[in-house]
Amino acid sequence: MTTFVKSSSPVSARFPYARLFILAIAVFISVTAEMMPTGLLPQMSAELGVSEAQIGLLVTFFALSVVVTSVPLVALTRRFSRHRLIVAVLFVVSIASLCSALSPSYEWLVGARILGGIAHGLFWAVVGAYSGHLVAKEHIGRAVAIITSGGTLAFVFGVPLATVVGQNFGWRVPFAAVSGLGVVAALLILKFLPRVHAPAPVKRDARSAAASGARRSATEPRASARRRVSPGERSATGLGGVVLICVTTAVIMVGHYALYTYITPFLTTQVGIAPDHIGAVLFANGLGGAVGLVLVAVVFGRRPMLGIVLAVLVTGGVITVLAFFSGNVVVSVVAMVIWGASFGLLPSLLQARLLHVAAASIRDTAVAFFSTSFNVGIAAGAVLGGVLLSNLGLSSLPFAYLVVLAVSAVLLLGSVLMAHRRRGLVSGGAVDSGVRWAQWVRWARRAR
Repeated sequence: MTTFVKSSSPVSARFPYARLFILAIAVFISVTAEMMPTGLLPQMSAELGVSEAQIGLLVTFFALSVVVTSVPLVALTRRFSRHRLIVAVLFVVSIASLCSALSPSYEWLVGARILGGIAHGLFWAVVGAYSGHLVAKEHIGRAVAIITSGGTLAFVFGVPLATVVGQNFGWRVPFAAVSGLGVVAALLILKFLPRVHAPAPVKRDARSAAASGARRSATEPRASARRRVSPGERSATGLGGVVLICVTTAVIMVGHYALYTYITPFLTTQVGIAPDHIGAVLFANGLGGAVGLVLVAVVFGRRPMLGIVLAVLVTGGVITVLAFFSGNVVVSVVAMVIWGASFGLLPSLLQARLLHVAAASIRDTAVAFFSTSFNVGIAAGAVLGGVLLSNLGLSSLPFAYLVVLAVSAVLLLGSVLMAHRRRGLVSGGAVDSGVRWAQWVRWARRAR
């Protein structure tokens, strides 16, 4: 049997803002590379000779690559140095972006996007854990917040700027620029961030493992690992709540990306915004997302469920405005800003809610499923939007989003009810009685 122990972490006495900002830059580049097609659909469609729905599928191929490959690649690369792995993955992101810029056909572009998605999934899986090696345990939350802010800034600056550049110099230029920036980020990490090595394997034979288990059972009042888990204990882990939150996340992302993937043609055709102004509108939407992130930190951090419910309600109202009043440019632009703020609340608050619901023993697994559900929603949303665009037109996209939001509201209600049930089980002693029963059985066996 082989187990792993955590290697020593190069934790700095001072909070490593500079190092974390470098990682945030890398996140910014990776997310910008992921979402660039949403602002460049008309240009890419015209040059490659395919429909805008097919260009939207590039987001789907990217997200599906993340879903399918991230977990296996994490397992395959667990012995590699975290530092070198991040650098290598960023180089692959750069290569994929360069291949996108040089793609002679749609098929080549699909292959480049799949390569980029594979690298993106592994990058996200590694970068969060890597931050834990840079700071003390009590500062991990702040470190992760700094790193993930790069993703928010990608929507605020990255995608709008790429849209403006693509409109003026061709869609291939921003892809090439992201490729160059990825190389710069990789070199910065290679130069300035500490080397964090893979966990060192420690061999333990079956006898020593058994002895260790015997000592643990003698000193700790734990239930036997082989006993059956009662329904009350299973509920107390929050597993059902985790599943509901992950499903809710996927459903919300389906609705969001069914519309957002095709937001450029929607704004130009349905709203009547000039193509030259699309970058400015996306920038305003991204600024709204930044406001949402601030609200998470200041207002809703400790009350995630309240923030989620409000965000879903406000998003529903805003999408209703876009569905019925898209012909009014001013109203639609204001709605875009508010949409950015309300949706900006959701990713962080959904993950916070997940951590509130999940017991400590399953949090790592819960977060992994959350990431997968997020990307499943992105992929499915882009497909749904493409199908609706091809068959019913752009005007159908906001209505589909509203239907999805209604489904998510029902799931959120189920999550609240399940959380109340879990608290009732815990307070009623379901877990404690199960543990006491296991201890009694163990004592009876010793007595024999």
